[in-house]
Amino acid sequence: MSQTEYITSIGLEVHVQLKTRTKMFCGCEVRFGEPPNTLTCPTCLGLPGALPVLNRGAIEMTIRAGLLLGCETPPVVKWDRKNYFYPDMPKNYQISQYDLPLCLGGGVPLYDLAYPKDAQKSIARPGKVVQLTRIHLEEDVAKSTHHSSFTTIDFNRAGTPLMEIVSEPDIDSPEEAAAYLNSLRQILVYGDLSDADMEKGQMRCDVNVSVRPVGQTELGTKIELKNLNSVSAVRRALHYEIGRQIECLRTGIPLIQSTRRWDDDLGETSEMRTKEQAHDYRYFPDPDLLPVRTPDLVAREREGLPELPHAKVARFESDYGITHYDASVLASDRALADYYEAAARGATAPKKVANWIINTLLAYLNEHSLGIADCPVVPEKIRALVDLVESGALSGTQAREVFADLFADPAGDPAAIAKAKGFEPADTGEIDAFIDQVIAAHAGPAQEIRDGNDKAANFLTGQVMKLSKGKANPKLVTEAILAKLRG
Repeated sequence: MSQTEYITSIGLEVHVQLKTRTKMFCGCEVRFGEPPNTLTCPTCLGLPGALPVLNRGAIEMTIRAGLLLGCETPPVVKWDRKNYFYPDMPKNYQISQYDLPLCLGGGVPLYDLAYPKDAQKSIARPGKVVQLTRIHLEEDVAKSTHHSSFTTIDFNRAGTPLMEIVSEPDIDSPEEAAAYLNSLRQILVYGDLSDADMEKGQMRCDVNVSVRPVGQTELGTKIELKNLNSVSAVRRALHYEIGRQIECLRTGIPLIQSTRRWDDDLGETSEMRTKEQAHDYRYFPDPDLLPVRTPDLVAREREGLPELPHAKVARFESDYGITHYDASVLASDRALADYYEAAARGATAPKKVANWIINTLLAYLNEHSLGIADCPVVPEKIRALVDLVESGALSGTQAREVFADLFADPAGDPAAIAKAKGFEPADTGEIDAFIDQVIAAHAGPAQEIRDGNDKAANFLTGQVMKLSKGKANPKLVTEAILAKLRG
């Protein structure tokens, strides 16, 4: 039996550290990269007598996440104790939410450019929205580092506000799982909720996956995968695990609900333990924390919601006349979208501004290992440079030379750099004479243009550019040649 004879169902549990200044239930600061066990207090260490105090900002951010993802917030939410016994949670319980979480329902739209590049041309269901079950808020646990014969624990992370975003088993393939994580991260960054950097542990993912034969309506046995530290690791682990489960079903080996660890070096999963059920955690309401009424919080958060990537794409297409693809590239990163909009605002050719940013600026940034937030060239200078090209003052080649100098010395002015390089607009009378000279010298291409072959103008334009020593604007030269030969 082939994989096409089986149906894959995938659900993701994504844990996201919120961008708050302090922890969920105490005043300790949230910072990354500090010396181990230096950002702690009796509350986040679980010492006797220490009592939790709610972080209002974390609650507001979680409600905002729910609004961005189309969730509903119950009018009253409460806090529960999730009991388990691991050294990364010294109280032997985690304060979380069980039956009355902050957000219910909703969904994550899968953006085309969020799919892996090799899968973007074969998206099975464009525009798909993965349905969510819930989003609840809890405290993060400490970070455990396993060595050869011992384990160290850093409690700096313990108590950090942590959203758990739980999807329905609504994802059909490893490629959709990758798109889900990338799309979700875009939305979280747009909402200023988290940097969601998986390398820093700010966004972590557990995967539930099952397979079943085509025709079976009941989901197959759920297997949970852990130790997934990147989007690419999620994709690779799913491809392996789906194949393993199909092989088990094909050969009659029973699948048991369990948790498995992904080994990125070996490229395979291994069993850790059989899976706990919800009742194994013995949830009960936390007696130290009162329930929270949410209507006023929801109303306030609704007023300040940001524009999301898909809405920004549609507006960029409408307002600036750029293609859907260019708009999607620019909107894929909030800082990049803001940069483009600052450059395009008031530009004579917003589409050309988009081309310059995507094809030239991003290439320079990549070459210098810089992000758009660290770009040395301010957006207004990109706009000024493109305007010079559109006015005929610079050719595209000349503009790229000006940009190279501008990137090296961001304090410069595009027009002043062009003048210093001798890129003065060519005399129109002289250029017109060059055009006549080239047409007379190349009767064949000239006749092709008269017969309707506009592409032949490229050759003649090149000859004019040689005569003008690169000073002519090739776009204007081409237009002049066509005008002369086509009347």
